[in-house]
Amino acid sequence: MAKVDKISVALPSEMVDGVREAVESGEYATVSEVIRDALRDWTYKRSAHQQGIADLRQFWQEAMHDETLGVSADEVLDRLERK
Repeated sequence: MAKVDKISVALPSEMVDGVREAVESGEYATVSEVIRDALRDWTYKRSAHQQGIADLRQFWQEAMHDETLGVSADEVLDRLERK
């Protein structure tokens, strides 16, 4: 089992009520389980966000070094107007 550290967290009453309701309803066994699940979601979203930024940076760099001719702004606007 992984080492477990305890921390104290201050939450707004509405969040505390939601956490307690999740435990009381049986959705989660403990308050700690609710918080761990929330932190797993946060970690996943944070990682996905950071990966998205890295992807955009890579696409930008590729576009900046791409020497092929692109579509003119007038052509893009014409296409948008036709849609």
